[in-house]
Amino acid sequence: MRRFLPQTLPVWVLLIVIAGLMISQVATLYIVSRDRAAANGVVDLYRLNDRAYSLVQLMHEATPEERKVTASGLFNSTYALTVSDTPAVISSIAGDDQLAELEDILVGRLSKFGVTDARVRRDPATQEADAPDGQVMNRDVGQVERDLLVLAADFAQSDKLTASLRFSDGQWLNFTEPITPAGPILSVDSLPLYSLIAGLVVVMSIWSLRRLTAPYRMMETAVNRIGNDLKSPPIAETGSREIRAAAKAVNAMQMRLRDYVEDREHLAAALAHDLRTPLTRMRLRLELLRRSPARAALAHDLADIESIASSVIDFAKFEVTEEKAERIDFWSLAESVVDMFEDASFDEDATPTRGLICIARPVALRRCITNLVQNAVTYGKRAHIGVLRSGDTITLTIRDEGPGIPQAKLDQVFGSFVRLEQSRNRETGGLGLGLTIARNIARGAGGEISLSNHPGGGLLTELRLPLAA
Repeated sequence: MRRFLPQTLPVWVLLIVIAGLMISQVATLYIVSRDRAAANGVVDLYRLNDRAYSLVQLMHEATPEERKVTASGLFNSTYALTVSDTPAVISSIAGDDQLAELEDILVGRLSKFGVTDARVRRDPATQEADAPDGQVMNRDVGQVERDLLVLAADFAQSDKLTASLRFSDGQWLNFTEPITPAGPILSVDSLPLYSLIAGLVVVMSIWSLRRLTAPYRMMETAVNRIGNDLKSPPIAETGSREIRAAAKAVNAMQMRLRDYVEDREHLAAALAHDLRTPLTRMRLRLELLRRSPARAALAHDLADIESIASSVIDFAKFEVTEEKAERIDFWSLAESVVDMFEDASFDEDATPTRGLICIARPVALRRCITNLVQNAVTYGKRAHIGVLRSGDTITLTIRDEGPGIPQAKLDQVFGSFVRLEQSRNRETGGLGLGLTIARNIARGAGGEISLSNHPGGGLLTELRLPLAA
C-alpha cells in the first residue's frame, strides 16, 4: 500500500491542497444548496399566502354560483382553482410545523373576509404535468422566451402546495401553488467556470510549490555534490531568511570538513614523505654490510617499507593534488591503459567507439582504470575489457578469471587497507588502497564502481561514468 503513496514532500502538499480545494468546493455547494432550498421554501409560503389573500378578497362577497364561475375562469393546469362543498385537503392536521403555522396565519389574516378554516398540504408532482410544446421550443425564439418556457415547464413539473379555505357559508375554495423548482448547483453553463477556477488553483499551487521547494532542491544537489567532492563551489546564500541560514550552515560545514580532511591528507603525505630520508640512510648503511647474512632480509624489509610509503603518498595526493576536470575520450584512455598490461585485452565484440566523452580529471581517471585492470590481472590472471554506452552512461566492464570474492565481502574491499589475501606478502596481497582510490576518483567524476561475481566465473568490475553533454 505504501508504494502507491507519494514519496516527496511537494507531492504530498499538492495532494493536500487539491483535497482541501475539493472539500471546500463540495461543502460550499452543499451550504449554498441548503440555504437556497430554505429561502425558496419561505418564498413559496409567501406566494401562497399572498394568492390566498387575493382570491378571498375577490370572492368573499360573491354568491356560491358566482364563485364557481370566477374559479372556472381562473383555472389552469399549473394553478388549479376550484370552489366546492368539500375541501381538497381532507385532513385538518398539518403535515409539519411550518404548514400548521401558515394555516393559523391564513385564518387570522382572512377572518375579516369570512374565512373560518384553512388547510395546507404538500403534494408531489404528477406524471401528467404538462411539458412545453416541443414545436414551440424548436422554432426560432429569443433567449428570454426560451428561458420563460423552460421555467414554466419546471414549475409545471414541480411539487405543489394545495390549500383549502372555508368561507362562513360552508363553501370551500381550493387552489394549488407550485413550489419553486430547485435548479442544479452545477449546470452545463457553470461547470466550465468551476473547472477553470479549480484548474487555476491547482496550477498556481504547483507553481508556488516549485518556487517554495526550489531552494531545498538546490541544497539537496549541493549536499550530494559535497559528498562527492569537498572542493565543490559553496551554495549561494540567497532567498528567504531560513534558506539563507540553512545555506550558510551547509557552507560552514563544507569548509570545516574540507579543512579537516586536508589537514589529515597533508599529515599523511608529510609523514610518508619524511620516511624517505631515514629509509635512504638505512639503505646506504645497508650497502656497507656486504658480507652480513642479515643483509638480504633487511633489504627486503626496506623495499616493503618504501613501497608502503609510496602507496600512502599516492593515496594522500589523490585529494591534495589540484587537477582540473577536462573532456576525455574514454575509449582512447581505456585503450592506452589496457596496452600497458600483457594479460589484459578487449572482448572480441568490443569495437572502438568514438564520441564516448566524459568529464573528469585525466590523471586521476587514468589511475582509476589502471588500478581496476591491475587488480584483475593480479588476482584473476587475465582481464577481459568491455566498453559500452547505455543511455547517458559510459560503462567499463572488467572480468577476470580468478576465484571471485565472497558475496558478503563485495563492499568491504572498498575500505582503506582492506586485503582479502591474508598473507603479509605484498607481491600477492598489496596494501588494500587500490579499490579505495579508484572508487573515490569515480565518485569525484559523478560515477560509481560496483563488484559482482560473474555467472561464468571470476569477478566482474563495472565502472560507470556519466556521458558529457
